Amino acid sequence: MSKRTTFNFSIIFEILIWVFYVALYKYSYLIENSGLQRIPGNDFPYPMICLFGICSTLPIIPYYRWAIPKLLHLRKYITVILITVVYFVFMTPYINMFLSWIFKQFTHGSPVYAYFDHQYNGFFSDWNLIMTDTIAFLSIAFSRFSYQNEVMRHKAETDHLKLQLDLLKGQLQPHFLFNTLNSLYGMSLIQSKDTSRFILLLSQMMQYILYDCNQEEVPLSEEINFLKGYFEIEQKKFPEASIRFKVPETIPDVKMPPLLFLPLVENAFKHGRHKLENNAGVTTELTLDGQVLSFKIENEMLPTQPLKSSRGGIGLVNIRKRLELYYQDKHNLRIQELNGIYTANLSITLK
Repeated sequence: MSKRTTFNFSIIFEILIWVFYVALYKYSYLIENSGLQRIPGNDFPYPMICLFGICSTLPIIPYYRWAIPKLLHLRKYITVILITVVYFVFMTPYINMFLSWIFKQFTHGSPVYAYFDHQYNGFFSDWNLIMTDTIAFLSIAFSRFSYQNEVMRHKAETDHLKLQLDLLKGQLQPHFLFNTLNSLYGMSLIQSKDTSRFILLLSQMMQYILYDCNQEEVPLSEEINFLKGYFEIEQKKFPEASIRFKVPETIPDVKMPPLLFLPLVENAFKHGRHKLENNAGVTTELTLDGQVLSFKIENEMLPTQPLKSSRGGIGLVNIRKRLELYYQDKHNLRIQELNGIYTANLSITLK
């Protein structure tokens, strides 16, 4: 799941407002209404007025960055209106008057001294500029509120998906253990000399499930090794069956969610005809073409027990959910029953 960059639209919008509105438009507006003479050949006269425009805007930062978004989250809309009126109608004139007094102290003998003196004594309150400030910085506040809402929604979705994935893996693990222990029990009944080896193999497979599968993604090679162990146990349980698992000779260095194919494999072995007839089997093939991973598994169906039984349904439900969570719009799972052959064909476009 992709991480969102902190350099978002609300920050870009805020920068644009400060550059084009505060530093350029506001400065131009103040110059036009200052009564100061133009300086021929000077495209940036009276930089102190530009600095004054920026400084007079700085006190608005807490208003649009914290106060308004916080109140909007709390749905205190009347308070938003009251704070906006207090900030721009009552506080702004006094802030500008105070800044005019400060700028007077540093501009003695300069042409702009008279301008700042006039603003100080005249109780600066340009309502056109105040209204423009209100609109511009309310827009930033709403932009920040919208972005914060989106971040919170995305985090809630991510947490929910992670919880679902943990639950799904929690369901798969005991389900797999139950089926595999049944297989080992069958081997112990016939006193197979390979029972101890397969207990060790099961131990390694359970270590993979309990520890390695705590990661969101695992190397494809590890997932294949896990499935090879599973197929080996099943082949030992049904030595006369045709159980094949074909994989590429070279496994590419790609990652995928753990245990993703396991429900398809479990269903094939649980409902395959090889449990009754020696000439039946399970055929599986995994291929990788570029970024497209394909997994195909076929089994001959039991004549009296359809695959879609109530006890076997949990696995297919789980894999569909996990595919939707991990590979939304990037996967295709096709399940077909034809002439007694059950085929599951899964293709995934890897990230």
